[in-house]
Parts: sequence; structure tokens; C-alpha cells
Amino acid sequence: MKIVLTTLNAKYIHTNLALRCLKAAAQPDFDPTIVEYTIKDPAFNIVSDIYQYKPDVVGFSCYIWNIEETIRVVRMLRAVSPQTKIILGGPEVSYDVHDWLRRIEEVDFIVMGEGEKSFKDLLKYFSGEIALEDVPGICYLQDGKIKIHPQPAKIDLRELPSPFRFAEDLPHLGKRIQYIETSRGCPFSCQFCLSSIEVGVRYFNREKIKEDIRYLMANGAKTIKFVDRTFNISRSYAMEMFQFLIDEHVPGVVFQFEITADIMRPEVIQFLNDNAPKGLFRFEIGVQSTNDLTNELVKRRQNFEKLTRTVTMVKEGGKIDQHLDLIAGLPEEDYDSFRQTFNDVFAMRPEELQLGFLKLLRGTGLRVEAEKYGYTYVDVAPYEIFANNVLTFDEIIRIKHAEDVLEKYWNDHRMDNTIEYLVTQSFETPFDFFQNFGTYWEEKGWSRIGHQLEDLFKRLEEFLATQPNVNLPIVRSLMQLDYLARQQFQPRKLWWNDRVSQDQQKAIYTMLKETPTLAGEEFANMNVTEKEFFKHSLLVPFAINYEAFTTGDIVAEESVLLTYFRNGQTPIFATFPVESIK
Repeated sequence: MKIVLTTLNAKYIHTNLALRCLKAAAQPDFDPTIVEYTIKDPAFNIVSDIYQYKPDVVGFSCYIWNIEETIRVVRMLRAVSPQTKIILGGPEVSYDVHDWLRRIEEVDFIVMGEGEKSFKDLLKYFSGEIALEDVPGICYLQDGKIKIHPQPAKIDLRELPSPFRFAEDLPHLGKRIQYIETSRGCPFSCQFCLSSIEVGVRYFNREKIKEDIRYLMANGAKTIKFVDRTFNISRSYAMEMFQFLIDEHVPGVVFQFEITADIMRPEVIQFLNDNAPKGLFRFEIGVQSTNDLTNELVKRRQNFEKLTRTVTMVKEGGKIDQHLDLIAGLPEEDYDSFRQTFNDVFAMRPEELQLGFLKLLRGTGLRVEAEKYGYTYVDVAPYEIFANNVLTFDEIIRIKHAEDVLEKYWNDHRMDNTIEYLVTQSFETPFDFFQNFGTYWEEKGWSRIGHQLEDLFKRLEEFLATQPNVNLPIVRSLMQLDYLARQQFQPRKLWWNDRVSQDQQKAIYTMLKETPTLAGEEFANMNVTEKEFFKHSLLVPFAINYEAFTTGDIVAEESVLLTYFRNGQTPIFATFPVESIK
């Protein structure tokens, strides 16, 4: 029996862990072939490729990001290969199965929920080993009627085989994100999340997990992401795994976790700050909302004070990057409340802040109660909301405007000094800056075109010129510092036009020739020749004192900024007051 397990990933760099778990569980009785595509691949090409395998069975792993594309593939595959058994599984089709079976008549079976046993038993049925009635956790149409089989008993995760030992995966381990799970289930009951449906947390065998991690690192994996819903729910377990990863890490490997920040003890964070190599760990933290009523309505227990303590301690440790998530559109979170949530969280200055929008996922409590809160939403995946009883569609659009520029101007860290000044000195709150700039960005049509680095600076400057209370000379100087700090060589083309005169250039060189320490000890120790100076230096009009800037002060001063570029290193900066240049 020829079996193909497949999915449409969001991007090439992603891998599908579920397919590998199914393959490992099916062996040695069956040996499925795993083939992965992306949602950008043409459906015809996907079907053509699957068809080449002449499969008897094809199983699709389905999620909100790929279900519509998967349906197109399924319908085309049924047309060209009518004898092939088509199976769907995954979180997107495990709920509302009546709807899916009626909508996609080309599907033979849907595997609901945890699939290792159900899928293997279904293969046994196809091969004539067991009766269909003995296959648990599946649904299908029989004589026009929907048949649903009860779920199997929960699998003992400690007995499952490794999903990482397939030879065909070896060439790709270093090129794609590797996902690993050490537990299933979640102790919390957040009503917008599918994880709230499964009661309790079950763990895999710790020693097997450690062996899998050793195997992945030894074979070139660079990014390993734990998919556990709350990695640190057990402090002793988390500490054991942190210690293991610190002790046996391979340079260049990054581990990413979803953690619940308000339950993380200070001594655990201190341990990581003291012992973890910089860049080894990355935390994802779901904040979602800081509105107490909202959190209560979605059954989300969260102590924001303790969460802030954790995020702040981790940030001060300087070892671990943090990615914090927000969700706009939760119950009773109106525009002003979400603005406050955003500002509460941005105050912690996370390395990344993701602004997401509520999706009413099939199977979740919030979808069941959609009418109660006046939700209107898209009726196809990903089921994003249009509005609710306290948040209008117009307000959601305004919040969406902030999302694009937040990603480009904060999460990518292209101009941290500039943004810090703007959100503290020029706009009432950080959210107001991102939202106002985002609306301007959208009105200009910039969301529909590409951007070079220089374009991002020019477009920010254009926006700021339309705003009151913005000291443009100071902001432009900060933008210049942020831009030049990223360069190892003198840029061929600058995004601003101001230059200093040749007389000023010569005067500054003469000053430095006599007293090189005016540009700092590091510059003085380089013994720069005249030829090197004019080849590697850039001199531009400037509006602040750089020495004061390095101590955290913004002091207005009409000056000239010297930037001396060094291959492989950050540039050297110094400023010279205009009145001192003779």
C-alpha cells in the first residue's frame, strides 16, 4: 500500500511535526512517504507531484492557514485519482466535522484529534486487518449519513517512537525550523484557544527527548522550537531541560519556547541570566490583554504585575530575546482599552511585539459565545473578526494600520534610538505613534509596495513632517545615527541631502591631526592617515551632541557628525560643534 502524508506549510522553512509523528507511529507495519509543500505552490503543481507517487492513501494535515488551499488540492486530486483514499486530520478539521464532511465530499475520512492510533488503525482497515468499526477517532459519510467513532484512549506519550530519525530529513535539518514537543495539553482554559479543550498535561519520556535534541543538534539543526503550550508549567521539568540545553548546547543553535511569564519564579530567571549563553534561548509570551475584565471573560488567569517582573528581569539579563503577543478584539476590550494594553506591554520594550487579531477558531468557547459578544467574523479560515459589541470595524482597521509599521520599525530594530525618542518625546503614547504613522502609511499606498532600507527612513521623515510637536532636526540626527550605525562601509547613496563644505572637512581633519583624541581614544589609537581619513569618513551636519547622547541625554547642538567606517565593526562616531570648526 502506497501512503503519502502531506501538508501545505505557511513557508518553506517550516516543517510539519504531525506528519512525522504519524509516520513514526505507523512504522514498521506501514511506511508512509512525507511530502511537504507551501501555500504559495500552485495547486496543479502539488496535485501533479502527489499523483506521481501513485498513492493508495493520501493524508493531509490541516490548519487555519492552509485549509482553503488544501481543499482545492483535494478536489483536483480526487478528479485525477478517484481510487485514492483521501484523509484529513489536524486541528482545523477536528471540530465541526459535520460541516467539513458535507462541504468536502471528496474526503473519505477525517481523523479527529490526536491521530497516531486512529491513523494507523485506519491503515489496518484499508489493508483488511481490522473492521472499520474498530477504528477509533474517525468520522465519515456512509449512505449519506455522518458516522462518528468515539475517540481512543489517550496515548501514553512516553511510548511513542521518535519522529526525527528519517534519513530523508537529514539534508534539511539546518535549513528549516525543527519543531519538538515534550508535552501535550495545557493547564489553562483560555476560551479563544484550542488548547483549552484538552484537559490536563501529559509528558513525553524526558530521556528520549534529550536524545532527539542531541540528534538534531549533531545533524545541523539551527532553530529548534518547542511546541508545548506552556513549557514552564512544571518548574522542576523546565529547570531540568534548561540545564540540559545549557550543558549540551551546540554553538549557533537557538531554542524557542512558549512560556507563561507570570508563573516563572525569579530564581529560575536568575539561573538563566547567570548561566545561559547569550542567544541560546528565545521566549514567546502571550500577554493578549491587560484588561482584567477581558481576561476574566475568556477565563484567562494572568497576573500582569508578575508577568512584567519576569519580562523585565529577562530583558535586564541581556541573554534571552522575548516575543510578546497581543490579541485585538477580545470581549469588552474596546479601542481605548486595547490602546492601553498596547502601551502597557510596549513599556517593557520587548524585542518583538506581535499585534494579532482575534480569530474565532472552530471548537473554542469564544466561537460558541460569538453572539453573546456581538461578533461578526469571516466564515472561512482563519475566521478573523470584523467587529464586536464594543469594537467597530473602523477601529479594527485603525489598529491594523499600526501592525505593519510596528513590524518594520520596531520588531526589525532598524532605528531603535529614533523610535525611543518619538514614543517618549513626540507622541502622547507609543500606540499613537504606530497607529498614526500606520494610517499615513496606508493612505500613501506604501503597504502595497516594496521598501529598501533607505525608503523606510525617508518615509518616516515624510510622515513626521506632517506632525505637530516633532523636533525634526533632532529626530533626523537620531535617524542618521541609526542608519549609519548599521554600515560597515561608507554608503554610496544617502537618504538625506545635507552635506558639509570642503572647508569644514579640511578644518576637522586639521583638528584631528593635531588632537586625534577629539574623536575618542579608539580613533586616536588607529593612527589614521589623511588618505584613510577622507576615504573612510563621512561628515554631515548634525543637531545633537554625540557625547551627551552616549550617556542617554539628548542635547541640542549645531554640530558636524563624523562617522569613520570600519570593515567588520561598527563605525566610530564623534561630533564637533560648528563654532569650534575654524
